[in-house]
Amino acid sequence: MGVTYPLSLPDSNSIRGIELRAVNAVAYSRSPFTFAGQAHAYSGQMWTADITLKPMRRSDAEQWIAWLISLRGQFGTFLLNDPLGCTPRGSAGGTPLVNGSAQTGNLINIDGCTASQTGWLKAGDYVQFGSGSSASLHKVLEDVNTDGSGETTLEIWPSVRTAPADNSTVVTSSAKGLFRLSSNEQAWSVNEASIYGITFGAMEAV
Repeated sequence: MGVTYPLSLPDSNSIRGIELRAVNAVAYSRSPFTFAGQAHAYSGQMWTADITLKPMRRSDAEQWIAWLISLRGQFGTFLLNDPLGCTPRGSAGGTPLVNGSAQTGNLINIDGCTASQTGWLKAGDYVQFGSGSSASLHKVLEDVNTDGSGETTLEIWPSVRTAPADNSTVVTSSAKGLFRLSSNEQAWSVNEASIYGITFGAMEAV
């Protein structure tokens, strides 16, 4: 059976640490004489990450090494999330769905939530649109309250690039995004105690 993308992580419990970065495409110029500056925001927004695995023996490390190599550098994709952000801080009740087609940008209307709920999601919670090769990970920027019909608007980062279908599911638990390796070269270390060290960089598959 051949490798099918996107891949899932071999074992999230092996992760020692993740550094997530929110990258914005902004041009900024400043006068060398007055120091007055001007900023222009472009549409580019993406996640990048550095992942460090726990020190491990070969019996565990080889699974990760094979997984890294199976990505074939930047060709393959995988699903990644914030391991401590799997559970929303808000109540996140109901069955949230995208409310309307052709929605892109940083404001997305949804419905199907628990009605009249204060703090349905909290600032910093994650949501996911799409699944598999269309999965995208977004961070909620403001506390979210729902109205009497269970409708609300999410302000999120990064902006939605491809409009999700009307009535498609909004994932609020264990939300993930689509990533690829940030380099075509993968490496691992082995020390005198037969302990493997593995780190790798990733970027959102935009």
